[in-house]
Amino acid sequence: MKFYTDEINKLKEKDNFRQIRNIEYKYGKYINTPKGSMINFSSNDYLNISTDRELIQDFIEKYKNEKEFIFSSASARLLTGTSRVYKNLENTLSKIFQKEACLLFNTGYQCNLGVVSTVVNRDDVIFSDKLNHASIIDGMKLSMAKFYRYKHLDYENLEELLKKHRGEYKKAVIISESVFSMDGDIADISKLIELKEKYNALLMIDEAHAFGIFGENLAGVSDYEDLREHVDIITATLGKSIGSMGAFCVSNATIIDYLINKANSFIFSTALPSVNVMWSDYLLKEKIDNIKEKSQKLKVLINKCHKYINDDGKSQIIPIIIGYNNKTVRVAEELQQRGFYILPLRPPTVPVNTSRLRLSLTSDITFEEFKTVSDIVKEVI
Repeated sequence: MKFYTDEINKLKEKDNFRQIRNIEYKYGKYINTPKGSMINFSSNDYLNISTDRELIQDFIEKYKNEKEFIFSSASARLLTGTSRVYKNLENTLSKIFQKEACLLFNTGYQCNLGVVSTVVNRDDVIFSDKLNHASIIDGMKLSMAKFYRYKHLDYENLEELLKKHRGEYKKAVIISESVFSMDGDIADISKLIELKEKYNALLMIDEAHAFGIFGENLAGVSDYEDLREHVDIITATLGKSIGSMGAFCVSNATIIDYLINKANSFIFSTALPSVNVMWSDYLLKEKIDNIKEKSQKLKVLINKCHKYINDDGKSQIIPIIIGYNNKTVRVAEELQQRGFYILPLRPPTVPVNTSRLRLSLTSDITFEEFKTVSDIVKEVI
């Protein structure tokens, strides 16, 4: 036990020790803690759907007598943990993303882990953006494929690596997030498509932080007519903008069939509760106009906030990089005392010496609230 105690003490000495927060409940843009009610700037519930009581009550009244209104699947999909509602949602998502097929996973982490570790093997190669999510990195390690991490959003560096290494392997996959989770910056999908076609690679895009906000059909940054057909594999989550639970991969039917048969994180996991699957499908079909309205409201806020701080950002994620762990913790605590729930992000979530506050804009937050936060940060840093 001494090893574990020593390691925990080292984390505490560096202001890098993390604990599960004592959150009582959330409602709309607010979060209630023992310190009181605060405006929540640390949520991925970008459209404030997850606690929308009106939507929840409408869903319950409509579907409470359905046979699939149950809270456990009690089995993996390949056994008895499936029914028509799962295929209904997969069909809905396939249509939104205009792909042949879709496969549900339990979480975004399990989805990326399963997809990345399955579509390549030890004879193949992966080219991954340096700041891709940990789920992608873990999937690469599990795949046994060789992988190279190109400098963040540096497509000249990516092409150098492709030119040097692509010919040494059978299959190649280029992987990038669309909206990056910690920095909020956005990948150049057109450039990635150009390189994947030039070097005979597959292209995988993680739309987790873009689905429900960006795109012609709200299917993300790659959701435009001249892009979508060239992206081979798309992953995204239902647990952020859609305010539900689960994740999914959309692709051609061959790749989805391959995942069904080979992806361990799908094969060996008890399936999502069918009530969650029904809730997601209800939102994406019956309440899509509501989602679009909330998305448009959020995009107006995004533009105003970036204009105020005079940066070139275009997403709902706004990082304030402070650097030192102790100072980042102190500024977060000051903001919480003033009624804004903003958390410090420290290594290993972000690189060493880039500790930060990560402001997540949601559709119900006002520009005045963001302005107040921004002004407080300027005051206390």
